[in-house]
Amino acid sequence: MSALVQAALFAAGAVVGGGVTAAVFTKRQTQRPVIAPTVDGTIVSPAVATVSPPVIGLGANGNAQISSLASATSLSSSAVLKYGNPGPIADPIVRQAYVAAYDRRLRHPAWTAEHLTLASLGKSPLVAPPDATGDRSKSTFMEDDTIPVPFRARLTDYLRSGYDRGHMVPAADAKFSQEAMNETFYLSNMAPQVGEGFNRHYWAYLEDWCRRLTGSFSDVYVFTVPLYLPRRDSDGKWRITHEVIGSPPNVSVPTHFAKVVLTSKPASPSTPNILELAMGAFVLPNAPIPDDTPLEKFVMPVEAVERAAGLALFSDAVKSTSKHICQSTKCEVIVRRFDDARKRPDMRRTISAPN
Repeated sequence: MSALVQAALFAAGAVVGGGVTAAVFTKRQTQRPVIAPTVDGTIVSPAVATVSPPVIGLGANGNAQISSLASATSLSSSAVLKYGNPGPIADPIVRQAYVAAYDRRLRHPAWTAEHLTLASLGKSPLVAPPDATGDRSKSTFMEDDTIPVPFRARLTDYLRSGYDRGHMVPAADAKFSQEAMNETFYLSNMAPQVGEGFNRHYWAYLEDWCRRLTGSFSDVYVFTVPLYLPRRDSDGKWRITHEVIGSPPNVSVPTHFAKVVLTSKPASPSTPNILELAMGAFVLPNAPIPDDTPLEKFVMPVEAVERAAGLALFSDAVKSTSKHICQSTKCEVIVRRFDDARKRPDMRRTISAPN
């Protein structure tokens, strides 16, 4: 399975070599200044808001920082775009527990981003937990009315589709308030996922692993990225084929999903202002995965995910100063049957539900 994913990422434009954990670029591209497009000398800006890639860079103090989510500019009149720029655009989404960009064509997030800490998860011994926390039994799936009607994912799209409404940002990452948890139930935070063996099992284990990273690192940044990867057909050619659910067909079904993490912690107790960074990417097929599959089987270079998704997740400075996450901590999921716990009241006290 890992070899197939690796080949698919290669075909999508990612050069993967020297092992799945090796760096794939010998020469990194430098950041280029943004130059406004012109038509006959007239500056042309998008007619609608455009979303910049979610680049994480290093701040003045060495802290990892997420750059501005959206870059919106006004449009000067031009002969070509007199009546507006048709796009494509991604709708910026800013919630209490996450930020995201919604893909209008695919009807699911292009990416979601979170910043997890012990405090945000209500587990810090130094920060008092909130008086009231989120309860997923009080949350309901809902359409996102901030998305224009023609481009929304609908509740009926998932009805009898055979796929789960898979959280990109888990509800368990937003327990600090009911409102924050409710916001994870917007369909703009969902993508169709295989239920048995994936969303309810291995994917949930991976989400749990991301939360557990806060026990070893002071800051944990998590990107979730739906992917569409090619596969080689019998004629030797590479093609991307994916299902679309809904009637009429409306929401695309990703072939794979990626979790990309960046962690930071003080390099030593004596140098709390000097941070040690670690990063890693995991690409999983949208299919049942046996519980005993090692997590490291799904390790892929971050650059491969970026190229396949058309995103720039991290700056060159972050990449060049980061260890691989599996060198800084154990990349191993814990098998916990969350779905069984929901069915058995006696287990709910000992096993918390994921997304």
